[in-house]
Amino acid sequence: MIYHVAKNGNDRNKGTADAPFLTISRAAEVLEERDTVVVHEGVYRETVAPARGARSENYRITYEAAKGEKVTVTGAEIVRGWVREGAVWHVSVENSLFGGYNPYEELIDGDWMQKPLDPATGKSLRHTGCVYIDGEGLNEVSSREELESTEMTWLASVNENTTEIWANFGARDAEEAEVEISVRKTCFCPEKTGVNYITVRGFEFCRVANPWSPPTSGQMGAVNVNWAKGWIIEENTVHSAKTCGICVGKYASANDQLYNRYHRKAGYVYQMEAVFEALDMGWCKENIGSHIIRNNTIYDCGQNGIVGHMGGAFSEIYGNDISGIGRRHEYYGYEIAGIKLHAALDTQIHHNHIHDCTMGTWLDWQAQGIRLYANLYHNNTSDLWLEVTHGPCLVDNNIFGSKQSLLNAAQGTAFVHNLFMGGIYKYKVLQRSTPYHLPHSTKIKGFSLTYGGDERFYNNIFANTMGEENERYKLGTGTMYAGFPDSMDEYISTVVTKYGKGDVEYYEREEQPVFMAHNYYGDGVSAYERDITSVKTELATEAKIVEEEGGVYLEMVLDEAFDSIEAEVITTEKLGMPRIVEALYENPDGTHIRIAHDMLGTHRGKNPTAGPVEGIKSGKVRVKLR
Repeated sequence: MIYHVAKNGNDRNKGTADAPFLTISRAAEVLEERDTVVVHEGVYRETVAPARGARSENYRITYEAAKGEKVTVTGAEIVRGWVREGAVWHVSVENSLFGGYNPYEELIDGDWMQKPLDPATGKSLRHTGCVYIDGEGLNEVSSREELESTEMTWLASVNENTTEIWANFGARDAEEAEVEISVRKTCFCPEKTGVNYITVRGFEFCRVANPWSPPTSGQMGAVNVNWAKGWIIEENTVHSAKTCGICVGKYASANDQLYNRYHRKAGYVYQMEAVFEALDMGWCKENIGSHIIRNNTIYDCGQNGIVGHMGGAFSEIYGNDISGIGRRHEYYGYEIAGIKLHAALDTQIHHNHIHDCTMGTWLDWQAQGIRLYANLYHNNTSDLWLEVTHGPCLVDNNIFGSKQSLLNAAQGTAFVHNLFMGGIYKYKVLQRSTPYHLPHSTKIKGFSLTYGGDERFYNNIFANTMGEENERYKLGTGTMYAGFPDSMDEYISTVVTKYGKGDVEYYEREEQPVFMAHNYYGDGVSAYERDITSVKTELATEAKIVEEEGGVYLEMVLDEAFDSIEAEVITTEKLGMPRIVEALYENPDGTHIRIAHDMLGTHRGKNPTAGPVEGIKSGKVRVKLR
């Protein structure tokens, strides 16, 4: 059945086209399997909580905006009655407006939240609320002095019955503008877990007062699946979330954020406990994950565009434009990125445009089976961070166009047909052991430290146009092998010869190998003597991403020696398997991989071109990317 919601409706109506409901929430109460609700143009100030999901893909429930109509679901309310007090404006708001959640009392605080903190209490100085004037968000400050001297800022104080808010709008007049304050922590979220197979399409979701969402918390986005399976979130615009835009992550638990609360043990230990708690709750491919997040525009969120811990496993994220994440610098913690996923097993992330963020993509813990391909990164503080995961992970056909292309605190990753324009930083993590899994499963096979190395770099282009020192490009200090890892025998033999058969702890001392072939090193980037199949040149690549009205372009210059690279097609067979996990680089369904297309979809022949774009030649290169 198809229901309708419109601003001229009534929740006592039947929800037909002629007699629509007034609120989306009313439709959420009545939708059954295979039903669709069509929401018509207007601003809906509510939190939509789907009462039920569906049994399978064939029975999914759909929420969609009417075609060609702008439908906004917002966590903010208009507030009038502002009074000027010198350089600032003031309003008093009844606390009843907030229900049981007052964002001007709730702190952005929790595990791995770093600053700003109150030196006296150690607590955060930032709250989940926000003030907006004509849609533009203000930054919170800590004192009246800061407020009066800094335009586009706000400050609040919560009393027993009212919340007092002061704002500096600069030259703008609060009486003539539309001023809103965020009051709700989410726009779209089931109240219970396990509400499966929901489609959310074509909406604008904005201005939510959601909390800090580390992997040890009940994570919360403007759109939040709340620990479910099989959602499709597509063609939406999600912006102005205080923390996270779209969340496919962890359920809420009484054991949330214990590190921040008690500091009895290291935060990663509590995170490990959360993994086992999730397994006890049924975390597996049959119950959780397998979401599709596609063709959304996500911007101006304080923490993440897309976030998830475990709940994003077996998912596909593609075609999204993600920008302006963490760029207001209102607060800082170690969980900020355009896409930040923990334990995203077998998740495929491709054809996204991620730009003007702090971190572009951060894949943390148990990124086993991830394939990151055909993504365009630029103007980020850093493009990609891989952390404490053991592989197999495949990173192919991407352009990393920021000053810091890669932070690599992982092992077992294959980097194939990428363009790196910035620095690559590699380091080990020998202080915390993290899980790895049976292939294509949440079942834990074992635990290991992150020794670094055991990686493959094939058919890449390395440039240095971002002013990084050349030595920063060093990918490791262990043995570099030209060609493909037919086996790990030489490495194992080296360790056994040096340290003896029983002394496995010496694997911490002996660097794991890195396998290299058919790469192009421009701009004098440091290369490896044993990488004899590659080309090294001092010629300036002048590589850059150019944004014009007609599109986004890659421009660069390649030495004539580029044409001599005899690259090979990369397959599962050529990649071998990482030492620790002993699992193949393969598709989520277990079939073998053959990297047969470039980032634009062009087929690669028997002798493919190095880098992410097939068919480019030496000399000046200009390619339209979007």
